[in-house]
Amino acid sequence: MTGYPKTNSHQNTGAQQSYFGALAIQRRVIGALMIREALGRFGHENLGFFWIVGEPMLMTSGVMLMWSLTGIEKGHEGIGLIPFALSGYSLLTLWRHISGKSVHALRHGAALLFHRNIRLLDVLIARAALESIGGLTAFFITYVVFNLLGYIDTLEDPLLVISAWLLLTWFSFGFSLIIAGITEIVEPLGHFVPPLLYLTLPITGAFYMVNWLPESVQDLLWWSPLVQFFEMFRAGMFGSHVPTEWSVPYLVIWGLLLTSVGLPLVEKAQKHVKLH
Repeated sequence: MTGYPKTNSHQNTGAQQSYFGALAIQRRVIGALMIREALGRFGHENLGFFWIVGEPMLMTSGVMLMWSLTGIEKGHEGIGLIPFALSGYSLLTLWRHISGKSVHALRHGAALLFHRNIRLLDVLIARAALESIGGLTAFFITYVVFNLLGYIDTLEDPLLVISAWLLLTWFSFGFSLIIAGITEIVEPLGHFVPPLLYLTLPITGAFYMVNWLPESVQDLLWWSPLVQFFEMFRAGMFGSHVPTEWSVPYLVIWGLLLTSVGLPLVEKAQKHVKLH
């Protein structure tokens, strides 16, 4: 009688339970780190956690107010200045906050390594997640307020808006991994990050849409992933009547590329982090 090798179902079940148990622990760790980061930045007195959403909301509203004081209600192709400013500044804030706050982030989070379940990568993930959730919530609250006041039309495709936001979060996080790693290995490079982020402004698409520019410039800017995030986001806001150009596979490739470079760089940079 031919015998068949028996699989150990108890081992498989145990491995699955171990995996999901570790995943649950990691989820709780990142959640706790997000709360810690929020408390460290905003405290727990007065409005406390409100400022996670309130700070970007007030800044975005302030920029929209200044734009509206110009007296120009609509720009190219009938796009209102207020929704255009809201889309541009919201995404720009997400990109700059996640990237800019990653300078020397590893050494700032080193003290947390005394907790067994915390890694430096968890700290970076928690900070990026906090920025993304707070910024997206601020965007929707501001949008609802101005929509009720009649300054912004109803979103054409909310799912596309959220997808663009999440893809930019991934891209910014991948870039922040590289910045966090390289500024730990070569410390003086941290001084160059703020100017670098300002230099990226022309290739973000925050203040224009690709279709408004000469064709020769359009062909060059299409290769900028930042421009495509803004185009995709505005496609979700304004709909198909506003010409936009973006490619999800191209943006996913950029996310994978930055993450694959950033993760080993952070791993290497941890050797340069001094624990006190």
